[in-house]
Amino acid sequence: MVKDTADAVVASGTSAQADEEAYGGPATTSSTAATIAIMLAGIAAFLNLYATQPLLPMLVRIFAASKAAVGMTVSAATIGVAISAPFCGLIAERVGRKRVIVTATLLLTIPTVLASTATSLPMLIFWRFLQGLVMPGIFGVAIAYIAEEWPAANVASAMSLYVSATVLGGFLGRILPGYAATHRMVASIAPSWRIGFVLIAGCDLVFGALIARWLPRDRKSAIVPARATGGMLRHLRNPRLVATYVVGFNVLFSLVAVFTYITFHLAAAPYLLTPAQLSSLFVVYLVGLIVTPLAGIGIGRAGSRPVLIVAVIASMIGVSLTLLHSLPLILLGLILCSSGVFVCQSASTSYIQTAAAAGGRSSAAGLYVACYYAGGSVSGVLPGFFWRFGGWTACVVLVLVVQTITIGVAAFGWRE
Repeated sequence: MVKDTADAVVASGTSAQADEEAYGGPATTSSTAATIAIMLAGIAAFLNLYATQPLLPMLVRIFAASKAAVGMTVSAATIGVAISAPFCGLIAERVGRKRVIVTATLLLTIPTVLASTATSLPMLIFWRFLQGLVMPGIFGVAIAYIAEEWPAANVASAMSLYVSATVLGGFLGRILPGYAATHRMVASIAPSWRIGFVLIAGCDLVFGALIARWLPRDRKSAIVPARATGGMLRHLRNPRLVATYVVGFNVLFSLVAVFTYITFHLAAAPYLLTPAQLSSLFVVYLVGLIVTPLAGIGIGRAGSRPVLIVAVIASMIGVSLTLLHSLPLILLGLILCSSGVFVCQSASTSYIQTAAAAGGRSSAAGLYVACYYAGGSVSGVLPGFFWRFGGWTACVVLVLVVQTITIGVAAFGWRE
């Protein structure tokens, strides 16, 4: 992703030579097949994570539920992620990262298919929760896999491609359910939202098979014994990591809050957007495919902290633009908001590899993922209560406050 990510692989409290001794020699993974495999892992996980976002206004009508209640279809998945992420990191350090990534990708097909069979909102929320429990086995481990298995000189580019793949996965995961729900009309019956989950499950199955075939096995000595558990507590005593966890919580809180509740705002008058049109809003995510590699260059030159602060400010400007009544300006605001968050994620992911001690990066990344998605869990529900008092404007104010806190934490808690 960025230069200081590559440096982190060989300079996080130890030298490159020491790392090679600890992990059984220099990393050699860099083939095109391996790169495609790790990108497919990123796409597979994020196909599932926010699949219900463009469907929320429809689910309000289908299940006769409140906005906060259907928002739980988003929060349930992120709650599952937050719960299981630290354990996935520990398991990966014991049994091997590739094994965890492949197993999680294939297992994800089961709750995804079952979500398509849900006949009530609680049932859908339950299957979404199970999806979330499985997902960290993919993206919570893939970051550490890249950092440990790629040659140091290639880590930055591999990480950048992986993050770009997660952006693409998040986009496709919203497009498929939204368009399927809108274009499968049967007389007076409500549009079908189920086929989107079936399509996503099919992708997970194919991607899992390709990852199993193309992703190289871990180096044997990269599998860490039981001491990883103690490393979790060590991470929580590291003030730089704690600050990064807070930043991660706030960053995803902002993104999920905006893109979850903007759907209610734009489904109402005067916009009256359909599920397909709402899912098309997420085309703004594709800007991240361009912004993320550029952010990597900026982080490599200026460092994680200044780039993150600039990105949060840009995101704040974008969130403020959504208060205007012009749809083009709202789209511009969403572009700034999402792109800013992707840059923040690049900066945080890079910084966490620097701040974490060598040998414990999977567990450190697992804790980061837990905090990151805890923020997403809270933001699926909390803005719903603000909506009751002030609609979309109150939600925007909440997000701006959280982003201001993010700047303060990064400014004082991160040290390059």
